[in-house]
Amino acid sequence: MQPISNWPLAERRAVTHVLCDIDDTLTVGGRLPAAAFAAMEALTAAGLVVVPITGRPAGWCDHIARMWPVAAVVGENGAFYFRHDAGKRRMIRRYARTRAERSADRRRLEEIKARVLAEVPGCAVAADQAYREADLAIDFCEDVPPLPMEAVDRIVATFSEAGAKAKISSIHVNGWFGDYDKLTMTMRLFEEAFGIDLGAVRRKVVFVGDSPNDAPMFAYFPNAVGVANLGRFVDRIETLPAWITAAEGGFGFAEMAQLLLEGKREDPA
Repeated sequence: MQPISNWPLAERRAVTHVLCDIDDTLTVGGRLPAAAFAAMEALTAAGLVVVPITGRPAGWCDHIARMWPVAAVVGENGAFYFRHDAGKRRMIRRYARTRAERSADRRRLEEIKARVLAEVPGCAVAADQAYREADLAIDFCEDVPPLPMEAVDRIVATFSEAGAKAKISSIHVNGWFGDYDKLTMTMRLFEEAFGIDLGAVRRKVVFVGDSPNDAPMFAYFPNAVGVANLGRFVDRIETLPAWITAAEGGFGFAEMAQLLLEGKREDPA
């Protein structure tokens, strides 16, 4: 990873889309700072397309798609995308799994939940679980005292032993059934909503993240950015982002946004 201050001006000028994780990428200490929200608003006003790509639940994503200055949101680690059409006053929802599949998955996830809670002392079901449609989120440091990584790995192993996928975010272990992740749903969003082949524009798309569940995005996008607190997971991410901010969380996102906006202002076109 190189300091983001080394990011070439020509690369910044070419960016058209900004994708970003939420927890500990836009937030700081669990809160969304004004600097991060203002950065999203400024990027959107400058003509860039902003899309959060998050592990957070459907209930939150409905709010984000409606209320934030964003074009869409991918939620529950790729289980769906939501896009609010303000002109038609309707929410467009696309899921990776059918309603019947999600219902069957929920029954299997309930069995995993019982095992995890019995076998990993100190963890808890995430406080936002009631608003989820596709996955199970186990809290290891958001509303519980932080667990050692050995315990986090045990949670992941329990999902895997049951045939589920599991990803570690900065606060939760998220588990689900189905062959999808953040990247696959982002590809679908670009094709269906924007009419764009994501593979053809990878250098024009920036992804900003902070944790292991962002690894597919870091690997896919040549100009991926990690906020400074990515350092806590650096030994758990096989492919690191190209750039790293000096500031953490939402302040690092704002740092990145400022560089993009400066590039647009300096663009002779």
